[in-house]
Amino acid sequence: MKKILLFSLCLPTVCPLQIAAENKTDRRPNLLIVMADQFRGDAFGFRGKEAVMTPNLDQFASQAVVLNQAVSGYPVSSPARGMFLSGAYPHRNGVLTNCQSHSATQDVELRQDLTCWSDILKDEGYHTAYIGKWHLDKPVEPFVDCANNRGAMAWNEWCPPERRHGFDYWTAYGTYDQHLRPLYWSRDAGRNEFYYVDQWGPEYETDLAIQYLDSMKNKKEPFTLMVSMNPPHTGYELVPERYKKMYRNLNVDSIVASKPHLKSAEKKYVNLFKNSIANYYACITGVDEQFGRIIDALKAAGLYDNTIVVFVSDHGDSMGMHENIGKNIFYEEAMRVPFLIAYGDKLKPRQDNELLISLEDFCPTILSMMGLRESIPESVQTRDLSKQIQGSRRNMPDSQLYMQYSAVNKTGKNLTTGARGIRNERYTYAVYFKDGKITAEYLFDRNIDPFQMNNIAASEPKIKKKMVRTLVKRMEKIEDPATNTVKQIK
Repeated sequence: MKKILLFSLCLPTVCPLQIAAENKTDRRPNLLIVMADQFRGDAFGFRGKEAVMTPNLDQFASQAVVLNQAVSGYPVSSPARGMFLSGAYPHRNGVLTNCQSHSATQDVELRQDLTCWSDILKDEGYHTAYIGKWHLDKPVEPFVDCANNRGAMAWNEWCPPERRHGFDYWTAYGTYDQHLRPLYWSRDAGRNEFYYVDQWGPEYETDLAIQYLDSMKNKKEPFTLMVSMNPPHTGYELVPERYKKMYRNLNVDSIVASKPHLKSAEKKYVNLFKNSIANYYACITGVDEQFGRIIDALKAAGLYDNTIVVFVSDHGDSMGMHENIGKNIFYEEAMRVPFLIAYGDKLKPRQDNELLISLEDFCPTILSMMGLRESIPESVQTRDLSKQIQGSRRNMPDSQLYMQYSAVNKTGKNLTTGARGIRNERYTYAVYFKDGKITAEYLFDRNIDPFQMNNIAASEPKIKKKMVRTLVKRMEKIEDPATNTVKQIK
């Protein structure tokens, strides 16, 4: 048996999902993952917190375990995806920041020699497929000749077959935000053999996913399919008009008035939000429609009842809130992500408001749910929360990590510059540091301050001290290179 590194202990009893997976090899569960980029955790109709329409995801939520406290521990595209696939943290998996030409000089990309859940499933006889955004390879010169590689920084890169971590079927790209004319590499294409599609990215990717599912309906081998949609990522306006029309009467001023962390911001941030929110919602409604098409195809192929279906995002989006444009920050709108999981009648639907799961916990958790707990790679540093997803309240995690590596660029790596934090059921704590010295601390009580407007780090030293102890303990456990820096905090 491989040595397994886990943060939480599991019940000694055998998981019902494992029984289903192990009794008959030809009935091993399939796995379908749909990941939407930059999709905020509250951006669902069923949540009742945002004026967005998501009828298909609302219906799916009624059949799923909905993990309302899910977060992305490093809310940036490449790092979040690297952890999602590998279950290892950035200092171990190689993805310290976004994969782009500046960080490429420091070899920032997902390590090829690391074992991911997709590698395990491939080894176990699964047919494996990946469609859409990948963003885990460093751009190298001469850069691929495409729009987002012609500026001061290059972003997009081809993923060679040996770096695809077990995925057989492949129609993907690195990162490319021209949503209405996306580009792709097919499985056997060379680096300069990409092609463009005059179709909205999620719609085209869904067409491919439907074709794939139809091809698998009579196969004996189980499958895993990951569909990674770029919207609602920036480029919100690049969405079909039929979705834009649905939000033409959106009362944007009323939304701004309901958000104190936006209402008090500088005008440029308020204007950013006002100019973006309707199209952002249009993108989400478009993703929702495509997700519904995939679920319908899965059911039509007779595969739904034996497929674990997961809907997630890599991170959220600030869009001007807290005077922050993007996502690489500890606030709820950036960290909180969707995490919905269903498995026919084998997983009882519910809204779970307690489980402090992180996106990076996916690797050991899904392998365990699929009956492959003993195959969890030694390199995994995150937590197997399969029992807790099933409803067990034993050995519940007490916190979620937040991290940021700030100084990884053309001049070199500086692992003592960045941020770390810890989130529990009530508080969020974060510390920033530069060259090993503490520069700022933040502490918020989300129960009485849900918009995180009042920094109580100075006024509540006892709470802060407790949060720091928890953070240091977690950092020591994963051998975080910034541990000694955070230990300086008084």
